[in-house]
Order: sequence, then structure tokens, then C-alpha cells
Amino acid sequence: MSAPSTTPLKVDIWSDVTCVWCHIGKRKFETGRERFTSSSGIPVEVEYHSYQLDQNPPVEYGGRYAEYLTDVMNLTEQHVRDRFAMIDQVGEGLGLTFDWDRLQPALTLLAHQAIHFAKAHGKQSEMNDRLLAAYFEHGRDVGNLDELVDLAAEIGLDPDTIRHALTTEEYLPAVHADIARAGQLGINSVPFFVIDEKYGVSGAQSPGIFERALEQAAGDRP
Repeated sequence: MSAPSTTPLKVDIWSDVTCVWCHIGKRKFETGRERFTSSSGIPVEVEYHSYQLDQNPPVEYGGRYAEYLTDVMNLTEQHVRDRFAMIDQVGEGLGLTFDWDRLQPALTLLAHQAIHFAKAHGKQSEMNDRLLAAYFEHGRDVGNLDELVDLAAEIGLDPDTIRHALTTEEYLPAVHADIARAGQLGINSVPFFVIDEKYGVSGAQSPGIFERALEQAAGDRP
């Protein structure tokens, strides 16, 4: 009998930088992935893909995210408080924190280009992690060019090179290609996980669901 294959499974993840459930779903997926790899010995390779949940947040909006939800999205203040409390409770169980007082709406098109730049330089996961932490935990503006350059430098990327790439929109076609591919796959919400180009998992599911999906994908290999 031949030994089980240890060829890595590939997982493609569509997500948005300012999507709270993408942040939560990523952490749950990572837990499921660790369990799967620990028990099976099969590594899992991840590639992130761009998706914009809100392509037109008001650029001139100067308020915080909570105010944006009440002023623009017409949610009540109580609804917003309840929503934040629920997310805080979920995040606490995953080791995630959210600074709602500093969080502000942000356009993410430039941030997605920064992730593609980091991918080309072998640091896609690091850049994605840095952006999520910067936005949700520290309230930094991930739609701002200077902030993105600083965040890239914090993970060891050259600030002048990424500034040039973002200014010239070098990676904008790659972002558009990701979004177009999402449409072709019927993806209309994120996070969305495609496992081994066969199985789709939508949303911030439990670690157990991710673990079982990885097991199924591995078991269905020839």
C-alpha cells in the first residue's frame, strides 16, 4: 500500500480588508487548517484574492465606522451597539480585538493592490495579516497611500518600490481579475474559500467545518 500523499492542498480565499467576518473567518479557517495538517501531515497553501464589498463608501466621510452605520446605512444606535457587542464576543473567543472608537470607513482598492504587490515579493500572507490588524485593532486608514507604504515597510517591503507600484496602479489589473473571477464562480459574499479548486465554503464557518472540508478534499484525491 502506498503512503498517503503529502502534496499540499491549495485554498483560494476571496476576502475584503475591511470585512469583519473575513477577519473572523480567516482565524477560524486557520484553526481548522492547523488541526487538519496536524492529523494528516498534509500542508495547506493559501492564496488571497481581492473582493470589494463596498466599492463606493463616501470618500469625504470624516466620521467613524459607528457613525457611518447610523448616518449612511440608517442603522439605529442600539442596533450598532448590539452588533459590536456580538462581534466582540465572537472575537474574544478567537483572540481578536476591535477598536470601534477608532475604526473608520475605508476604500479598499489600494489595499488590495498592496496585497498583490506583497504577493509578488513573497509576503502576501504577512501583508494581509498586517492590514487586518492595522484596521480592526488600531484604526489605521488602510485606504491611505502613506499608511499602506508604512505598513508594507513594517513587514520588510521596500517603501519606495511599493509607493511607485501603488501610484502607477501596477497591480490594479490583478485586483480586477480577482473580482472578475469571483463573479465567474458565483461568489457574491465574502469570505469565500475554494479548496483544491473543487469545494467551496462560504462565510465564517466553524473550525470543524473547515477541517472536514479539507479532509474531504484530501480524501477525494486520486
